Amino acid sequence: MKNKLVKRIVSALFAVTLAAGLVHPMPVEAESYWPSGIEVESNAAIVMEQDTGTILYQKNETDAHYPASITKIMTALLAIENSDMDEEVTFSQEAVDQSLGGTSSIARDLGEVMTMEQCLYGMMLESANECAYAIGEHVGGGDIKVFVQMMNDRAKELGCKNTHFSNPNGLHSDDHYTCAYDMALIAQAAYRNQVFAKITGTRAYQIPPTNRHSDITYLNNHHAMLNTYKTTEYLYDYCVGGKTGFTDEANATLVTYAKKDGVTLICVVMDVDTAYEYVDTINLFNYCFDNFNVYHITDNNSLGNAASDKDVGAFGNNIDLVQIQEGKVILPKTADLSETEIQVEAYKDENDPDVVGRLNYTYGGRFVGTAKLTFSNNDNGGYPFHNVPETQGGSGVPYYRIDFITIFGVALGIILGIALLIFLFKKADELSTTIHRLRLERRNPNKGFHRIKRTRRRKRRRR
Repeated sequence: MKNKLVKRIVSALFAVTLAAGLVHPMPVEAESYWPSGIEVESNAAIVMEQDTGTILYQKNETDAHYPASITKIMTALLAIENSDMDEEVTFSQEAVDQSLGGTSSIARDLGEVMTMEQCLYGMMLESANECAYAIGEHVGGGDIKVFVQMMNDRAKELGCKNTHFSNPNGLHSDDHYTCAYDMALIAQAAYRNQVFAKITGTRAYQIPPTNRHSDITYLNNHHAMLNTYKTTEYLYDYCVGGKTGFTDEANATLVTYAKKDGVTLICVVMDVDTAYEYVDTINLFNYCFDNFNVYHITDNNSLGNAASDKDVGAFGNNIDLVQIQEGKVILPKTADLSETEIQVEAYKDENDPDVVGRLNYTYGGRFVGTAKLTFSNNDNGGYPFHNVPETQGGSGVPYYRIDFITIFGVALGIILGIALLIFLFKKADELSTTIHRLRLERRNPNKGFHRIKRTRRRKRRRR
């Protein structure tokens, strides 16, 4: 209970600090520099760092374009979030019809049953449109419109700015569009899920015989930067997954994940001629890996140490109630962490109740990273800079613990005691008056008590 109470107090302190403007960014002394100069063929492109969401490169990132099959990343995300991998998915006639017209397919039949996991591999590796539709129907409770609404609701929840989905597979529709920035947000959310990360990074997979197919169905990932299924020309050592897309209306689209030196980047390119999606993506990855450094803030330092010599307002330079849990900052190689601006904000993490805030880092007006701040448990029940010895990091200042419950109890006892005394005095006075009246009535039986009192008053006046 004490820990919960102190945790609430710390959270409140964050809110008060922000409201009062006690925590504010420090001015950047060095001139900010952001790498530029690279050109790409894609009409829209973006590179985002997976963990922080830092944008390293952008071109027309909020312009609307047709996504084609990179739509299936959102379909996969919702399927993983709303179903178990061993659930059975049955292919309807509408789902089977999605493979007509020469579109991407693994030739499923009406009434065929596969697990959700098998459907996801079919959709993500071979871009099977019937698998995407069957997944949508299954997750939507048999109604594809319900699933499409789920797609749009999830996009809004993620902060997408220019997205509207009308189907789960990306087949062309005039009202089915998104932008590079929104696709990066969707791809970022999907890759946080370990199931998705495993599937998108798989080069080959086998679907065992089903109730409609007696043979094994062999799947190959079509992403040429990850797998040599079609060509070795674009194989990229750092690629860990992604999704291809193409329609006549959309041109080529591509989402790719690449990891190097502990940094995972997401690249989205849209509306580009075939093959240039790989050229642009490889060039952008190389450009970003060559021009940016990552700073890991994960050593559980105190807030003061994490902020170095910067002023973080009401929390001071040596507060042990709040500590860094984890953090990462992405900066140009010409910049240093000391050149960033730092701002503290109240923040809640649904997955970690100990998180009470975070440090936001900016450089030259650009968001470049964040670090979570957690409540530091203290079993002593007081503030560590007063109630622990100096040898253990305490302040050495004498202190007195205030027990508010005891104080309240003592005060209440005093009030009740005074009230009881007043009551007893009043009763004693009433009793004395009654005894005196009875004595007078015995001595003067023919006179009433009030007449006796008046007689006494007249005698006093005569005197």
